[in-house]
Amino acid sequence: MRAIAAACGLALCFAAPDSAERNLVPTLDNKPDVCPDQPPEPEWMQNIEVRESYKRLIVQQIYRAESMQRIVDAQSCECATRYPAWDAAESVYLERFAAAEYWDVVEATKEYRRQANEFRKEAMPICETAGNW
Repeated sequence: MRAIAAACGLALCFAAPDSAERNLVPTLDNKPDVCPDQPPEPEWMQNIEVRESYKRLIVQQIYRAESMQRIVDAQSCECATRYPAWDAAESVYLERFAAAEYWDVVEATKEYRRQANEFRKEAMPICETAGNW
């Protein structure tokens, strides 16, 4: 009797994940949960070579830091405030970092990430209240 119960228990343990895995359907839909009309990254960033990806990363961090700061400054998390066009972040990159050395860009990326994380502490509750987090 114990052997039968153990065998049934093992069968259930191994059957459950298998059937659950069959229910998982990957999706290629990359729609964001909030503000679905977010502007896309500039095309050059989407098509950048892997060896140059640090350039894409700094623009993303500039964009993120500016976004969090705008939310805090405006005390509003409307979609246009949180996700504006990429022009301003791209301009900062082109003016300050396009010709910079690799390690200078890496250090600047860290600084923009730090700034974004600091502003995030204040921006997050504003956006949660607005339903945009």
